Amino acid sequence: QVQLVESGGGLVQAGDSLRLSCAASGLTFRSYTMGWFRQAPGKEREFVAAISRFSITKSYADSARGRFTISRDNAKNTVYLQMNSLKPEDTAVYYCAAKLPAITSYDYWGQGTQVTVSS
Repeated sequence: QVQLVESGGGLVQAGDSLRLSCAASGLTFRSYTMGWFRQAPGKEREFVAAISRFSITKSYADSARGRFTISRDNAKNTVYLQMNSLKPEDTAVYYCAAKLPAITSYDYWGQGTQVTVSS
């Protein structure tokens, strides 16, 4: 079955950096658009970034643009989210997700990794 496993979260201070990873299995990774989402306590899940199958197109939420970078390695079936200049408001559970390019909604989700940014 399809599995998406996130890693790399943790507790950091404001201004620090983290790199999240998401390892995928059970699907043809290069066929899927990959995305990162996050959910803070008491808030709805929100889009962070997405990357097309061969990294040609990347999109970011306004809150992430300029500080976060999404990338992928199709040979390793892994998508990354490099997060720099972290702020306390970036504190959330971060999820990776996969969808086919022609489909609007994401089909597969990971279990999430906690990112906590202290001030």
